[in-house]
Parts: sequence; C-alpha cells; structure tokens
Amino acid sequence: MGHQGSRGERQISSVFLGIVAVMAVTGWAVWTGYSTSTGLAVFLFVTSAWIVSLCLHEYAHARTALHSGDLTVGAKGYLTLNPLKYTHALLSIILPVIFVILGGLGLPGGAVYIERDRIQGRWKHSLISAAGPLTNVAFAVVCTAPFWLDALDGVPQAFRFALAFLALLQVSAAILNFLPVPGLDGYGVIEPWLSYRVRREVAPLAPFGLIAVFALLWIPEVNAFFFDVVRDVLSGLGVSDLETYCGRDLYRFWQDANGFCAIPQR
Repeated sequence: MGHQGSRGERQISSVFLGIVAVMAVTGWAVWTGYSTSTGLAVFLFVTSAWIVSLCLHEYAHARTALHSGDLTVGAKGYLTLNPLKYTHALLSIILPVIFVILGGLGLPGGAVYIERDRIQGRWKHSLISAAGPLTNVAFAVVCTAPFWLDALDGVPQAFRFALAFLALLQVSAAILNFLPVPGLDGYGVIEPWLSYRVRREVAPLAPFGLIAVFALLWIPEVNAFFFDVVRDVLSGLGVSDLETYCGRDLYRFWQDANGFCAIPQR
C-alpha cells in the first residue's frame, strides 16, 4: 500500500467536517442570539456536538487499536471520522440521537470492528476499550470548563444552558459505557483479565447488554439512582440542576418552554 493510500485513509471526511460546521454555525447562533428560534439553534448545536463526540469516541477506539497492532482500521475508514463508515451507521448515530431527543440520555453509540487477534497484550486490549468513554470524559471536562473555572461572566444564558445539557449527555454516556456489562466498553476493559471459560460463557450475552441496561433504566428507582450519580458528577464540575434542566427544556424546542427557562429574544 503506497503512501498515498495511507494518507487517504486518514484524511478527515467531508461528512465529519460538515457536522463540525453545523456545530460551529449553530453554536455561534446560540451565543449571539442570532436566530428566529433559540430552541431550534440549541437543538441543532447540541445534536451536532453530540454526533461529533460519537465520532471522536469511535475514532479513539480505532486510533488506539492502530497503535496497538490492528493496521486494518485505516482501510475500514475508521480514521477519517466519517460516521457512515461504522459497522452500524444506524446504531452508531441515529439511535443515540433518538435517545437524546426522547429522554436526554447519552446512549453509547457506535461500533468499530477491531480485529482483536492482531493485538498482543492484555493492557492494550483494555486501553482500546477505555479510549472511547475517556473521550466522553474529556468532552464533559471541556463543556463544563466555564463552570468549574468560574468563567461564566459574558457567556450568554442560552449557551450556558446548552453546554450544561451537552455535559449531561457526555457524563451519562461515560458512566453507561464504563459499566462492566457485556457489549459495553467497561466490560471490554476487564474482559482480557477474565478466564477463557468466563469469556466464552459471557460472549453470547454481548448483543443484549445494552438492551438490558436500558430495560433497567426504565425502572424508576434505577433511573433515579443513575441520574443522581450523573447529577453528583455534574455538580462536582460546577453545573447546577437548574442549568441542565433549562438546557434540556430549550433543546426540546417543539414543547412549550418552561417560564423560568425562557431566554429573552434579542
């Protein structure tokens, strides 16, 4: 494979750049209030930023796999950040976006197929699995930087609410993804350290892991506990309940906005 081929495999896709452009333009619209509907601008900004984070999550898995010995990730297009190259484009992007719209929950999306037999060493396998959710952690830290740095002066209210809701999505995705449940990245982190027998018995459960987690989240007590943990993390990062609530309220622009979250139009 020539140099040209490998360069093409790592060239950032126009699809990803397009999504970043939407994020930038709508983020600017939220910041300046330059839009007929602040809610619609917040919706587009948060959704595009969420898709960007899904792409970076999968890129982190692929990039770590590349450095660990799976040289096939390039040919599969995983290094281009193009979400359409994932194993299940529908599962990777559409489903997580639908979950955000329905419930304000950061669903771990995406799937990049890593050829694990090409990779030697348990630590490398664990690191490949951890790389994705760690991207969500990094994204959450960046989103909440103005809050924990006490740098909110001059940040418009709508933008602050949007960041708070985006941070909620990243924190919930990171926590869900780090659960040691088959099919989720958290299980991928511990799997290399389990016995062959345990791994073989657990393997058939992997496709149902995520479904089981969501079934559990429908139980009110489990849901309340999960969101209490998310809330505690956000509160540690300086983000209040009110800010995430108003962010979600603005995001759902098709519903009647709550009075105290109303943003004065310029």
